[in-house]
Amino acid sequence: MIVTNLNNTERIESLHPLFKKLFDYVKTHDILNTPCGRIDIDGDNLYINNVNPECIPAEKQVLEVHRDYIDVQILLQGKETIGWKALEDSKEEVKPYEKEGDCALYSDIPTTWIHLVPGQLAIFFPEDAHAPVIGEGKIRKMIAKVKL
Repeated sequence: MIVTNLNNTERIESLHPLFKKLFDYVKTHDILNTPCGRIDIDGDNLYINNVNPECIPAEKQVLEVHRDYIDVQILLQGKETIGWKALEDSKEEVKPYEKEGDCALYSDIPTTWIHLVPGQLAIFFPEDAHAPVIGEGKIRKMIAKVKL
């Protein structure tokens, strides 16, 4: 897991061949004022889900994990808390991994909490179980999916 802000992405762009393409796109487009939905940058290799979810209480959120994609979650508006727990420590599986949807769910309690404000981002790799969209009210965020 990596937590930073959009001003500091240059340092991490070398971690994946598509990170620079993603961050260049995000920095040159007004995603907050783009209609919600999928934004294709490089087909299924790199795309953004531009969303406007209602936050939920921490005790009602589950951890999710992905195998085929890295999640780059960038907050655009509001405040969001995201729970984190190492996948190897996540034991309470409530939905087994399904290739379609690239997701498994766990009901474990996170061990770490991240509090994002607009312009900050969190990157979750397959070993990072994460519980996003925790808080109150609606937020705007983008979830970039980066193919491994």
